[in-house]
Amino acid sequence: MGYTLPSPDSPAERARALMERKDALEAELEAQGSILKVNNTDMRQPLVDSEGFPRNDLDVWAVRHARALETVYPRPPPPVPAEGEGGGSAIAAVGAGETPAEILPFARVNGVAPGSPAADAGLRREDLVVKFGGLRHPQPDLQPLAAVVAENENKVISVLVRRPGAEALTALRLTPRHGWGGRGSLGCHLVPHNITTPPTTH
Repeated sequence: MGYTLPSPDSPAERARALMERKDALEAELEAQGSILKVNNTDMRQPLVDSEGFPRNDLDVWAVRHARALETVYPRPPPPVPAEGEGGGSAIAAVGAGETPAEILPFARVNGVAPGSPAADAGLRREDLVVKFGGLRHPQPDLQPLAAVVAENENKVISVLVRRPGAEALTALRLTPRHGWGGRGSLGCHLVPHNITTPPTTH
């Protein structure tokens, strides 16, 4: 029996194309963000001196180009549209023939503190976590997730969640950080999904 390639119109292939587009945008944003850092500036500092001349301590053209891209594609990148909204299916359908319904969650959000990194990322109570960085189902417990959080302090972690009543998955960008004013570096309460073990706070 020969191998049949997935149809380019299948949900999995559309999701794969959206993933590639998202990764390309993120890479370009990171590159342009590094230009701002190298020039020791941001999106708001003036590019002219007190006399109205272009500043000679930075590459004005490169900074203006980087700012323009950041304006067109602000962080976080635009969400991937769900089925029926002009795009493919959920971004997590990355396996050939795999659909969002077949992607199993391994953790549930039991609470989110206001003003926390989790809240800033858009995480909600009762969200089901299907992907956290490189972690997917199955997971024996939440210790691997805690390790990912600890290793990525002040770094962006890609998270995919399934929300109650939603067919498509939601992609989020979560940045763990201490000093936000509450416990942990995420500010959310996670419990293993369908596992009767004590919950963990991160």
